[in-house]
Amino acid sequence: MKIALVHDWLTGMRGGEKCLEILCRHFPEARLYTLLHRPGATSPTIERMSIHTSFLQHVPGAQRHYRHLLPLMPRAVERLTIPDDVDLVVSFSHAVAKGIRVPRGVPHVCYCFTPMRYAWHRRADYFVASGRFAGTSLSAAKGWVLDRIQEWDRRTADRVTHFVAISRTVQRRIEECYGRSSRIIYPPVDTNFYTPAPEPAIRDDFYLCVSALVPYKRVDLAVEACSRLGRRLVVIGSGPEAAGLRQMAGPTVEMAGWCSNEVIRSRMRRCRALLFPGNEDFGIVPVEAQACGTPVIAYRDGGATETVQEATVTEPGTGCFFGEQSVDSLIEGVERFERDCHRFSASLARANSERFSVERYEQELLDYLRDVSETRECPPI
Repeated sequence: MKIALVHDWLTGMRGGEKCLEILCRHFPEARLYTLLHRPGATSPTIERMSIHTSFLQHVPGAQRHYRHLLPLMPRAVERLTIPDDVDLVVSFSHAVAKGIRVPRGVPHVCYCFTPMRYAWHRRADYFVASGRFAGTSLSAAKGWVLDRIQEWDRRTADRVTHFVAISRTVQRRIEECYGRSSRIIYPPVDTNFYTPAPEPAIRDDFYLCVSALVPYKRVDLAVEACSRLGRRLVVIGSGPEAAGLRQMAGPTVEMAGWCSNEVIRSRMRRCRALLFPGNEDFGIVPVEAQACGTPVIAYRDGGATETVQEATVTEPGTGCFFGEQSVDSLIEGVERFERDCHRFSASLARANSERFSVERYEQELLDYLRDVSETRECPPI
């Protein structure tokens, strides 16, 4: 089977790239199309691919400030050319990759992380009109541009023959935004790396938050809640919100910055619980924590509701939820966890995480793609 792969951009090794990497390993001769590529930013498996970039690759500063080029992205992806001799196109898309033009008669499977956040349900999280720009013509122009991109995103959904969603949350969005059905295949989590400590570990008296430090992740809730409670919190991650979070943090909060996977695993094995205040499409970090036998305190929305099993009075669980994205609600969740910590099972957390293993993702996705390629019809959902 001759396959072409499409990815929005290759500027780091995050969850989306880990999904892509598995197909790169199985189809090393495939061509990989992307808007832009920062050499060395992804795994050796991806870097060895035949990578074809758009004209955005040559825009000065694009590899650092690519999100500012959003208005150009639809045109850029449409100008990428896939040869006529491919049997299957697979796009990994959270922005514009799904809008690539595909040769007539060739199936196009889109592994959809979410319909484009920038244009649909999360505009305010990325493009906040505030201060002296609020209500000005600049804010209005930004809204006009996003409206046009949303129209393009809806229209180009017809270029996809088969949608695969990463969660029920995203499946609902695909139906709402595109009017299309989809198959759910959860992303891979490296449960072979994220494991409980070899020897039973004594939990340290701190909470953990692992996240990119960007507004929609709501790390500010964890920082303020633990500062007010006087609880120790370790925040691992980097991003544009780092300086503001440091300024907000009380003496019990440690801003650890970027850390290696080994350090993250060590912290997950030793913390009291992982705090997960964001609303994610899926959310790999809570599953990694559970793979280490660690409970999760998460906002009750999005992918976390599919990956965390809530402890009840009668049944053990792998975590608990708080109901609003507010400091007070998170504080209540932390205090409830501390009262009921005996209801959380490390062995159940580990078993729950294995539902999302790399091996399971690999088998499900490859079987699905094989069915699409052989029948050229949508396999039963």
